[in-house]
Amino acid sequence: MSPPRLFALLLLLGLCVAALVFRAQLRRPVAAALQSARGRKTVADRVARFGPSVRERLAPCFARIGTPYPPSRLVLAAFKSERRLEAWVPGPDGGWRLLQTWPILGMSGTLGPKLREGDRQVPEGLYRIESLNPNSLYHLSLRVDYPNAHDRDRGREEGRPDLGGDIMIHGNTCSIGCLAMGDPAAEELFVLAADTGLDRIRVILSPVDFRVRGLPADMPPVPAWTANLYAAIRRELAALSSP
Repeated sequence: MSPPRLFALLLLLGLCVAALVFRAQLRRPVAAALQSARGRKTVADRVARFGPSVRERLAPCFARIGTPYPPSRLVLAAFKSERRLEAWVPGPDGGWRLLQTWPILGMSGTLGPKLREGDRQVPEGLYRIESLNPNSLYHLSLRVDYPNAHDRDRGREEGRPDLGGDIMIHGNTCSIGCLAMGDPAAEELFVLAADTGLDRIRVILSPVDFRVRGLPADMPPVPAWTANLYAAIRRELAALSSP
């Protein structure tokens, strides 16, 4: 191979490696630029629109617990049986304080974890917020990182390759496999998540509020591994108890 062609090949390989290294860092600004060019809204657009009213609505909640806005950390705990979602933030003493509670207006399925695509189940487990969708068909949405490593490991063990996905906490009042919170609550959750930072948010999706009750007698059949999963959820919830 001639030196010019070899140099061109090496340059191309170098650019490919650089693209892989910096792909994650470039993805968000590139996506935002593309959305703006297409006339679609960005996360910043939505925060600019809904942020002032959301912060005004949440200000009394933060004042009540003596915590500045935005919080340093955030836990979203959703309870399927109670159809309730709670937001918890650190208080002045570092302990967790209940910030706000919203009713879950729409969801599908029964108690028990999500196992496969199309089972209409809301997942159960310990999750993160993967991304925010400013152009959701359901007003605004927060994407939960289902399936996470635990879900994928259990799926491989049991031969369940198609686990489903696209699990959202979103607006509107109807949903299949997601949590529909209504548009005002979706705005509050969206802005709160954006202002807090996605890497500082944990999500607990639980069949029941284990702090006050156990599983019901008519609980649907679930895999044996859910016992360990529910024990982990109980430990996480034990820290969320206002004095």
